[in-house]
Amino acid sequence: MGEEMLVRRSLVGSLVVVAALVLSGCGGGDKEEGAAAAGSGDGFPRTVEHAMGKTEVKTKPKRVVALDTSYVDATLILDTPVVGYTDYRTINGKLPDYLGEDRTKYGSEAQSVGTLAEPNLEKIAALKPDLIVSAKVRHEKLYEQLSKIAPTIMSESTGPTWKDNIRLEAKALGTEARAEEEISAYEAAAKTVGAAINAKAKNPTISVVRFVDGPTRLYQKASFSGIVLNDAGLARPKSQDVQDFALEISPERIKDADGDAIFVATYRDDKGVSKKTADQFKANPLWKPLAPKVHEVEDITWMTAVGLQGAWVILTDLAKTFDVPAPAKS
Repeated sequence: MGEEMLVRRSLVGSLVVVAALVLSGCGGGDKEEGAAAAGSGDGFPRTVEHAMGKTEVKTKPKRVVALDTSYVDATLILDTPVVGYTDYRTINGKLPDYLGEDRTKYGSEAQSVGTLAEPNLEKIAALKPDLIVSAKVRHEKLYEQLSKIAPTIMSESTGPTWKDNIRLEAKALGTEARAEEEISAYEAAAKTVGAAINAKAKNPTISVVRFVDGPTRLYQKASFSGIVLNDAGLARPKSQDVQDFALEISPERIKDADGDAIFVATYRDDKGVSKKTADQFKANPLWKPLAPKVHEVEDITWMTAVGLQGAWVILTDLAKTFDVPAPAKS
């Protein structure tokens, strides 16, 4: 019986080998094998849940159209090429310098596809993207049309959720580990810079003021800059130490902008209204005691960047202001 069993096993093994050889030689076998390899090793195809539903991403994206500034930042830091973006305020006709080397490494082919308010669908389609990313608050009405061009994902917003937005896009790109690595590196740097500032300046309060072509704003803890300051463990003045976006003030309430250090950004609108408002505030006698504590910063990084690259610039500005070691970007 033992010998009979060995013969049977040998016969079965031979049949399996023969069957495998026959299958590998079948017509279309190469295509099937290639498709299996493409879909198994890198986690694609995959389905991504987002603010507009579920989207299947069949292959790893290599050409992304990012319809919001924050997603341009996110795509680049996730080592993925951006081929299209929208013009918005100070980002006009080219990717901004604060994006650093990634701007040329992964954004060398990037082209404007219209404005943030009115993206041009024909221009987007012409770029042949394999992923489109935006936010529901920006382009909800265009979702169906965009989805016909390429797989499209949208977050709810682009503001306080900017870290989770990076994680959302990472799911579509298959770069989840990279996203966590980048976010963790920034958060560690923020804590280091903040601890150094608190030790040297004895826990200073940090005020953030923005002059725009409308009411002057004090930025609170749920704003982009507010989140960076919170990550750094830096205190805020009473007017800004709340979980909200911003407080609008009139010239009579200039004192609400006071702090041990006051960071001021001015939006560069076409008509120069923001600068006129800033000049009026600065000429007001109530501003005089605040003036020695003011540090002018770039509006594009402190206000509109809403991403890791901008956050790194804010940390660098803070370090320079308080003369502590600048953060070492990975």
